Amino acid sequence: MSTVAKSPGRDLFVGTDKHRWWKEAVVYQIYPASFLDTNGDGWGDVPGITQKLDYLKDLGVDVIWVSPIYKSPQADMGYDIADYEDIDPSYGTLADVHNLIKETKKRDMKLIMDLVVNHTSDQHDWFLDSRSSKSSPKRDWYIWKPANYDSDGNRQPPNNWALILGEANSAWTWDEKTQEYYLSLFTPEQPDLNWENPDVREAVHDILRFWLDRGASGFRMDVINLISKVQSFPDAEAIVPDHKYQPGDKFFANGPRLHEFLKEIHRKVLSKYDTLTVGEMPFVRDEDEIMRVVGAESEELNMIFAFDLVDIDNVPGDFKFPLHPWDARDLKRCVSRLQRLMLDRDGWNSLFVENHDQPRSVSRYTNDSDEWREYGAKLLCLMQTTLAGTLYVYQGEEIGMRNVPPSWGSEEYKDIESINFFKKYQTMYPNDEEKLAYARKVMQRKARDNARTPIQWTSDAHAGFTSPTSNPWMRVNDDYKEVNVATQLANPDPDHSVHAFWKRGLKHRKIHKNVFVYGDFELVDPEHDKIVTYKRWSKDEAILAVLNFSGETVEWTGIGELKVKKWWAGNYAEKDLGSKSTAKLITLRPWEGMIGSLE
Repeated sequence: MSTVAKSPGRDLFVGTDKHRWWKEAVVYQIYPASFLDTNGDGWGDVPGITQKLDYLKDLGVDVIWVSPIYKSPQADMGYDIADYEDIDPSYGTLADVHNLIKETKKRDMKLIMDLVVNHTSDQHDWFLDSRSSKSSPKRDWYIWKPANYDSDGNRQPPNNWALILGEANSAWTWDEKTQEYYLSLFTPEQPDLNWENPDVREAVHDILRFWLDRGASGFRMDVINLISKVQSFPDAEAIVPDHKYQPGDKFFANGPRLHEFLKEIHRKVLSKYDTLTVGEMPFVRDEDEIMRVVGAESEELNMIFAFDLVDIDNVPGDFKFPLHPWDARDLKRCVSRLQRLMLDRDGWNSLFVENHDQPRSVSRYTNDSDEWREYGAKLLCLMQTTLAGTLYVYQGEEIGMRNVPPSWGSEEYKDIESINFFKKYQTMYPNDEEKLAYARKVMQRKARDNARTPIQWTSDAHAGFTSPTSNPWMRVNDDYKEVNVATQLANPDPDHSVHAFWKRGLKHRKIHKNVFVYGDFELVDPEHDKIVTYKRWSKDEAILAVLNFSGETVEWTGIGELKVKKWWAGNYAEKDLGSKSTAKLITLRPWEGMIGSLE
């Protein structure tokens, strides 16, 4: 029995009546275009996902979340949906999805869909009808506004909000035929739906039922906190110098009717099914707002993706791409805030450090050089598998895939956000090579493309993602001959394989779920600038995690009165763990992490 003290102000341990399958689940995100191509067109497909279900089951995955596979013009890689009830031919057919659902159930696994209902494609029938005339019955299914005019009589957008995926441009798109602007926060090809209209909400409810009735087990809800906007659509404060258009999230994120809309979804649809729901919620930091969504009695969503960790290197209040320094103290503040918030206020966390919208975590939080990549990938595994919440693993994370190399030119970047960002720099600084070099550096560090290179299955041509004679839609990372699934499966030793380390970590998480999933949490030595240390405990078990988030050897003396019985997992050679001192000084090598049992 641990001697760790009880945290004040709450019951120490979660009772079994609070256990839920979606809390204990390991969710694996699949970005289908880059997962596995089975028909040789260079584009991943649904049969490719089905083909790898045994691989995922063996890894320890319970749920797969598939990024959008609906019919789409692919202006934003499927997040611009033209038909929510059909599959894009590039991915396969509805029959392929039905077979995927059937095969996941055979393996006692589940599928959740990516629900994108803040906006549609401009090719969706709803929008084609809406823009056909001002008198269209669907005109107010989207957000239309007349132009403003400046003192010189020049036409201007209704306000100064910037495009999220193209910050140099307006979030409003002019429609020549009907002589009005429509709101399109992400790209002009993605018009925002008008959730104030009850017919829109009913149509969305029907989409949820369509997929749940076909065997899906829930939804990841894309930018779901943007569905309610401040209806006066005011100008945003000018906080970014030299930009005509400004971040408007104060007025389009967590708007006045958000909770009404989410409760309506729950009441009319989700309450009728046993689902996993996770809402992507950028721009939100207010803890009361978070708890209104994910509190145990909220009747809104199971959990959200909070952006604390993935915003750690963003400049506060600025756009995404500027680089901001951070250290272990910042990381601890992010982790501890959300861990304690959910424990103290009866909510639930999601755990993730990368996805399709973020760079590779081993490159972002550690050192992805050949010398340190494996250590860094395992360090992040140690942290994620030992924190409270539902764990999300992004494809390729389990083998330590990293960012594209700095040698790649800007033409290799396919994402609309990256293209718009580099165009902005070319326009603002056309002859300034230093500025353009900085833009290329920022893209290599932070672009979404880094997570979208094809999965490296083998050391064969195109990393086994597609046939040797095909051209993959995006270039395969240059390191695929050394970093790939086949090589790591051939050496199933956690000391030598990131994949084996992840597999074991997921197994331990399930065996010790009372402490890792449901247990309590407290930081140790919170002000150390290199070491991230915390204890987790249940009524029967207590562990200490000590993680060196620096490239330096550190002699750590912050263990205090805690006593480690045994160090039993680490990302260096584990035969050395027995020799680790249990005294007051612990030497940690660069990027070293250890887990030990407390007395």
